[in-house]
Amino acid sequence: MAKIAVEQSLTAVKQELQNRGHQVVDLKNESDAKNCDCCVISGADNNVMGMQNVVTQGSVIDASGLTAEEVCQQVDNSFQA
Repeated sequence: MAKIAVEQSLTAVKQELQNRGHQVVDLKNESDAKNCDCCVISGADNNVMGMQNVVTQGSVIDASGLTAEEVCQQVDNSFQA
């Protein structure tokens, strides 16, 4: 399955993705996103300075306001597109 970087605060999302067979790594800094197929962020940290560095070509999914199941559906959908 896919290698997915998930922010540490999203414990339920990590668990659900692992239950679905995905390889999950903690997303602590931008280097953790390298070589990942997808990243899941909490949306809690806002990019105040407006700086952007592309470190992955995979999808980035904002989990704010979503259940773990909804996030996992978005992850699965990102691979079908």
